[in-house]
Amino acid sequence: MKKLMTLALLAFVATGAQAQEKKESENKNKPVFTVIKENPITSIKDQNRSGTCWDYSTLSFFEAEILKKTGKTYDLCESFVANKTYMDRAIQVVRLHGDCQFAQGGSAEDPLHCLKHYGICPEGAMPFPGSLYGDSLNNFNEFFSLLEPYVDAISKSKAKKISGQWKVGLQGILDAYLGKCPETFTYEGKTYTPKSFAASLGLNFDDYVSITSYTHHPFYTGFAVEVQDNWRNPLSYNVPIDEMKRIIDHAIEQGYTIAWGGDVSEDGFTRKGLAYAIDAKKTQSLQGSDMAKWLKMTPAKKRDIIDSLGCTVPEIVPTQELRQERFDNWELTDDHGMLIYGVAKDQNGREYYMVKNSWGESGDYKGIWYMTKNFIVLNTMDFMINKNAIPKDIRKKLGLQ
Repeated sequence: MKKLMTLALLAFVATGAQAQEKKESENKNKPVFTVIKENPITSIKDQNRSGTCWDYSTLSFFEAEILKKTGKTYDLCESFVANKTYMDRAIQVVRLHGDCQFAQGGSAEDPLHCLKHYGICPEGAMPFPGSLYGDSLNNFNEFFSLLEPYVDAISKSKAKKISGQWKVGLQGILDAYLGKCPETFTYEGKTYTPKSFAASLGLNFDDYVSITSYTHHPFYTGFAVEVQDNWRNPLSYNVPIDEMKRIIDHAIEQGYTIAWGGDVSEDGFTRKGLAYAIDAKKTQSLQGSDMAKWLKMTPAKKRDIIDSLGCTVPEIVPTQELRQERFDNWELTDDHGMLIYGVAKDQNGREYYMVKNSWGESGDYKGIWYMTKNFIVLNTMDFMINKNAIPKDIRKKLGLQ
């Protein structure tokens, strides 16, 4: 018995020592957040292995819009939007004889176009994502290995005339992997068509506009941002960088959210739920080495350094010139869509936007990312917003009523 007690005591001491060691090894620079403003959003979703961030983020935006206006919580169906959008995109590719891209990606304009022209249904009116092919979530690997060559073959056909039957075949693939879009369905005891359901949500779909900030087009005019997934070519209102930031801040302050599209391929975007517009030169200086060494580091090593610096990581200050330079040299890419819904600050007073992702409850904050204001301003491609969330003086410059 005495021997057992001694062993237990030793185990207790060892455990305590390990706990102390772990506590001492904890990163003191990990941000501690205080929420400044947080607007209501719906639950975290998971796009899994599909390039549908544009779908998930924009429907999250409309769900938040409904929540703000009516107080009702909806779970809108991403598969419905994807089914309609991929057919529309294929038709355009064929119409242009393959001189544009058919791909999984899209823009915030796609769900808006779907809501306006086709309607929407709630989740549950179509098969759960992935269930039709034995998966628990979306997995577009097999799906697009069929879609892409199919569309390519039709769009680049040498025939003098093609029949419309290719649409029937393509619709069959879409329905097999995404589910057939319902003509009618029942929701909370009432029968709807997709169009009547969209009309019942209480939104005015003409209220939504896109904002961007570049100098290769005049300010206070609209232009189609030149990226491949912006294939519908909707116009974005062009404003100076300081006004772009003011629009985001004003919207959050007034209780609105923002459907954001931009670049998350930067070193400062971490998989743990943080994003910084890191100043690589200053970061390396803090590490006692030079830029040449930083450039040779693996992405994993860079992430380790960024994680260790945490809330003390040096950031660059975004400028209009830097945004334009990065857009023109392909550094600023259009690779992800997310939902901005709040503002928080860390223990040093640095402010972050609270951003809802669509990668499930991943990262340290269970699906939420804290992205510094500098990161968002530097890496924004464009964003969709309710025009009523834009400050009145800027609305006037844009000619928005």
